Amino acid sequence: MKRFAGTMIVVMGMLLGAQTVAAQEWSQPWARVRIEKSPRHSEWVTVKHDGRNVETLVVYPESKDKRPVVLVIHEIFGLSDWAQELADEVAAAGYIAVAPDLLSGMAPNGGRTKDFPEGVTEAVSKLNPDQVTADLNAAADYGRKLPASNGKLYVAGFCWGGGQSFRFATNRGDLSAAFVFYGPPPAKDAMPRIKPPVYGFYAGNDARIDATIPDTIAAMKAAGKSYDPVTYDGAGHGFMRAGEAPDASDANKKARDDAWKRWKSLLAQ
Repeated sequence: MKRFAGTMIVVMGMLLGAQTVAAQEWSQPWARVRIEKSPRHSEWVTVKHDGRNVETLVVYPESKDKRPVVLVIHEIFGLSDWAQELADEVAAAGYIAVAPDLLSGMAPNGGRTKDFPEGVTEAVSKLNPDQVTADLNAAADYGRKLPASNGKLYVAGFCWGGGQSFRFATNRGDLSAAFVFYGPPPAKDAMPRIKPPVYGFYAGNDARIDATIPDTIAAMKAAGKSYDPVTYDGAGHGFMRAGEAPDASDANKKARDDAWKRWKSLLAQ
């Protein structure tokens, strides 16, 4: 009986451990491995504004010249391992990646995304929109003032962050471009405030988001704004992350590769 009890304790411990890992929506071990192998310099900085501290990841490209800044807005999973790895890929493409953790101070004991044992998606979905805009503005200002920055600013967001990047374009006039990866549009009455061109990246198998595209095209055209959406056939929502996961489907891999090519081409214009 002692042997059986001991075995049960081990099994229960393994199950609880698996449940804990499963609850950590922000964890992608394969992405963490890639980050740790990166040759690029990255650092965590605390961006302060209006009594808030926003923990922000900054990743620098290997360049002798001053470079533009890309403000990276994370998915509904917070500033996950993948979002950090994506920031490193942006730096690899030659840009300073500035990725604020918009859950800073929201986790237990005032932590950020990595300190949530569970409930990350709910926490992100309940973020105050005005706080999000203020956090993004502060991070963008920080990035533009970096000695390695040439002052040019882009914004890119994914999933929930895709919607936020579109919305940020309605609130930030000095953007050179906004890149929206499978995110919803802002309110129509806010679109006339948009100054930069907006480029959309959408999945063919994503009816919830794709249903918004026709009205967005019409509304942006009516407002006299530049909006260029591209849909990748066969891909699912979140293909930029899913397309590089170990179990990636061929359609998601292709969509991710094609989207990266387009994105880098647009950034280089």
